[in-house]
Amino acid sequence: MSRVYVFLADGFEEIEGLCAVDLLRRAGCDVITVSIMGRREITGSHRIKVEADALFEEIDRKADMLVLPGGMPGTNYLKSHAGLAEYLNEQYGQQGYIAAICAAPSVFEGLGFLEGRKATSYPGCLGENVGCYLEEPVVTDGHVTTSRGVGTAIPFALRLIEILKGKDKAEEIASSIIYD
Repeated sequence: MSRVYVFLADGFEEIEGLCAVDLLRRAGCDVITVSIMGRREITGSHRIKVEADALFEEIDRKADMLVLPGGMPGTNYLKSHAGLAEYLNEQYGQQGYIAAICAAPSVFEGLGFLEGRKATSYPGCLGENVGCYLEEPVVTDGHVTTSRGVGTAIPFALRLIEILKGKDKAEEIASSIIYD
């Protein structure tokens, strides 16, 4: 079973984080929400409270994919968490899958992961350290997947399913939620 960590911080964009959790779980992935705030209760950018499955300090570093939802100030908390940066660097260095949506691809840019790569994000969130910025809903370049925002949350989650479980499973989940 594919293990996925979805990292949560106060101010995360609820739809971006929870859509990925929901659809990946429907596809049979072992998805664990991880708080980087030192407590399990996280408040999203629209004041929706969520209880994370684990604290960052409790997880092992054995996931098939690491996922960062966007939102503010959640993305800033993700950027400033030294332990997360270290884990992302390990995963990236081992060619492990990493994914980010909305403002969160800026975390990858700050770590140098987007240099020479195709990527996307919420408009204006990425600077000049991107190989090729594309205005597509979801962009996968090698083991790095990026997406634009709330409106692309479903295609983002379906791409993650395709990466981990194959195109047939992604199409099955899309059909089951009546997504055309």
